[in-house]
Amino acid sequence: MTTGGRREVSGTTRHAEIAAGLEAVEARIAGACRAAGRDRAEISMIAVTKTYPASDVRILAELGVRDVAENRAQEAAGKADECADLPLTWHFVGQLQTNKTRLVVGHAAIVHSVDRPRLVTALSAEAVRAGREVGCLVQVALDDDPSRGGARPADVLAVAGAVAAAEGLSLRGVMAVAPLGEEPAKAFARLREIAGSVRAEHPAATIISAGMSGDLDEAIANGATHLRIGTALLGRQKPFVR
Repeated sequence: MTTGGRREVSGTTRHAEIAAGLEAVEARIAGACRAAGRDRAEISMIAVTKTYPASDVRILAELGVRDVAENRAQEAAGKADECADLPLTWHFVGQLQTNKTRLVVGHAAIVHSVDRPRLVTALSAEAVRAGREVGCLVQVALDDDPSRGGARPADVLAVAGAVAAAEGLSLRGVMAVAPLGEEPAKAFARLREIAGSVRAEHPAATIISAGMSGDLDEAIANGATHLRIGTALLGRQKPFVR
């Protein structure tokens, strides 16, 4: 009984922690939208739940969050299965190996990290096999260093074209992470230009996935439509044992 009591208190405390985090993030988003002259309705917040337990995902769902992201294929698939009863849209935001595409296609509605033709081919084959349509964002390497994931800016249109032509996939837009050591506003301004080039050839590719806990204001100021928020929402990452 004592153990059960501690669990109940712990769960209540965690719910309050996440609710407070969500309230603070929403206030930041609203303030950034006002500063940029944008409508809050233009912005989707994706809760990045990597390394957090499925119980946190359930709390987020209770609080009205509908978009959730993971960055490791096996953890993502397992957590999506645990939370299959919840009304959630799952996003995959991590670097993806071609041999893990089946795990991701099995649950993700949108893959944010498409950065090479070989990955497009693998995702397409799995989407067709599963009878699903998977949304794809072309990840852009804003520091021109593909080792961190992302297509070089000069290659983005080619990757976008491959996605648009692939069976089972739909091109939804672009994604990027601000480079280390650079002002996020400058990086996201470049992403906005690249997004415009993609949209000129593919008008339905309207998503700009940019901005995390530390730079969401700059992302909103530069046209981001989707924010990927983890630490500010859920606290410092803590490893967990499934």
